[in-house]
Amino acid sequence: MNKGYLCLVLHSHLPYVRHPEHEDFLEEDWFYEAITESYIPLILAFERLLNDKVDFRITLSLTPTLISMFSDRLLQERYLKHINKLIELAHREVERTRWQPDFNHLANMYLTHFYTTRNTFERYNRNLVNAFKGFQEAGKIEIITSCATHGYLPLMEVCPASIRAQVKVAVSHYERVFGRRPEGIWLPECGYHPGYDAILKEAGLKYFFVDAHGILHGSPRPKYGVFAPVYCKSGIACFGRDLESSKQVWSSIEGYPGDYDYREFYRDIGFDLDYEYIRPYIHPDGVRINTGIKYYRITGSENKAPYQPERARQKAIVHAGNFMFNRQRQIEYLFDFFQGKKPIIVSPYDAELFGHWWYEGIMWLDFLIRKIVFDQDIIRLITPLEYLKENPRHQVITPSLSSWGWKGYSEMWLQGANDWIYRHLHMASWRMTELVKTFPDANGLIRRALNQALRELLLAQSSDWAFIMGTGTHTAYAIKRTKDHLLRFLRLYEDIKSNSIDENWLQDIEYKDNIFPDIDYRVHQ
Repeated sequence: MNKGYLCLVLHSHLPYVRHPEHEDFLEEDWFYEAITESYIPLILAFERLLNDKVDFRITLSLTPTLISMFSDRLLQERYLKHINKLIELAHREVERTRWQPDFNHLANMYLTHFYTTRNTFERYNRNLVNAFKGFQEAGKIEIITSCATHGYLPLMEVCPASIRAQVKVAVSHYERVFGRRPEGIWLPECGYHPGYDAILKEAGLKYFFVDAHGILHGSPRPKYGVFAPVYCKSGIACFGRDLESSKQVWSSIEGYPGDYDYREFYRDIGFDLDYEYIRPYIHPDGVRINTGIKYYRITGSENKAPYQPERARQKAIVHAGNFMFNRQRQIEYLFDFFQGKKPIIVSPYDAELFGHWWYEGIMWLDFLIRKIVFDQDIIRLITPLEYLKENPRHQVITPSLSSWGWKGYSEMWLQGANDWIYRHLHMASWRMTELVKTFPDANGLIRRALNQALRELLLAQSSDWAFIMGTGTHTAYAIKRTKDHLLRFLRLYEDIKSNSIDENWLQDIEYKDNIFPDIDYRVHQ
C-alpha cells in the first residue's frame, strides 16, 4: 500500500504568435523551438512509456493559444520548412566536424533527432494535439485547460465580464477540440483572486491550482497545508504547489538543471560559428538565433568542455533517483504526521523547462516515472481528478490572492514597465460589454465585427505581453502586440457603433487574428 501521492503537472503554454503578413517572423521561432525541443520529445517519451506498458500519470495543461497554433495549417507548413532547414544544417555540421570526434558525434545525434522529429510531426498529421489526445484517451495523461489567451485574472477584478469570457471561451474551445469538457484549469500564472472560483464553478470546472501561499494564507488556515486540496465555498477544489519538490527542479543554485554535466543552453552554433557559414540558417534579416545545435556542457567555468550525452544520461538517472528518494521521505514523514492520511505532493512545472531549457529534463522525467512505478511502493502517481474521486472529503477555506510570479503576487505584471496597459484594457473590456448590451443578437457583418472585437480584446489581455515588458526581453514586440490589438478593437468599436464597418479591413484582421473561429461575442457579459 502506498503512503501518498505525487501529482506531476506540466503547464504548456505559448502566446499566440502568427504573422501571415510576413514570410519569416522572428518571434514565431518560439513555437518552432518548443515543438522541436520540448513537445515532440515529450510525445516520444510518452510513447515509449506506453509501449513498455508503464502505468504512468501526468497532468498536462494545454492552453487554447498553444492548441490553436498546433492546429494552424500555415504554422504547420512553416514548421516543416523550419525543421527541413535544421536537417540541412545538421548534415553540414556532420561534414564540418568530421575530424573532431567529440563534436561529430553530437552533430550526428542532432541529425538523427531532427529526422525523428520531422517523422513524428508527419505521423500525427502535423497536428500534435492528436498525440496528446491519444494519451488522454489511453488514460495516462489528464489534459486541463487554461484561460482563452492566458489573461492574468487578478488584474481584471474591475472587469468580471472579461474573466468570464476568458474562462468560457477556453472551456468551449477545449470541448470542440477534445470532444469532452475539461475537468480542471490552470489559472494563468497561478493568478487567483478570492471569489473567482465561483466563475470557474459556473463553467463546470472541478479544480484549479494555486501557489503554496494561496492556500497557506487562506482562511481558515488549512489543516494539512498544501498536502491535501481544499474546497472553496463554491464547491470547486483547489490544489497548492509543493515548494520543496519545485525547488529541486527550478532553483538556479540547487536545482538539477544547473549540474555541470548537463548541456549548456547558452552556447549555440547560431552564435558561435562564422557568420557567413551560419547566415543561411539564421533569420533572413541577419539576426543570429538559436539553432538548437549546442556542443558544450555547463562545465562550471568559462572554458566549456564538450557535451557528453552518456555522462549526462547517467546524471539524469542519479537525479531521478534522488528526487524519488526525497519524495519518499517527505511522504513518509507527512503520512505519520497526519496520522495515516495520505498526502498529495503537487509538483507543477513549465513544460518548456523540459527539453528546451533543461535538455535532459524529459530523460529525467522518463527515468523518474519508471522508478516510481517499478522500484518502490510508497509513492503513487495520480492526477487531480483521480485523487478527488478517491478522496472526496476536504476542508473548506477561502484561498488568498496569489500568483507564482515574482514575489508571489502581481508585481511581475504590474510595474513601471507595463502598468500603463491596464487602463486601456479595462476601458476596452467595458466597451465590449457595452457592445454586447447594445447588440444582444446581431447577425451578418455586425456579428462578424463583434466576434472579431472580442478576439482582439482577448489577445490584448494575454499575460505574456506584460510579462515580456517586465523582463525587458522582446519589449518592442510585446508593446506592439498590445497596441495593435487594442487599436483594432477601438476601430471595430467605433465602426460598429456608427454602422460603418469596412468589410475588406475586417476580413484582413480576421485572417491575421484567426483564433477561436467559433467564438460568440455574447459570452462577454
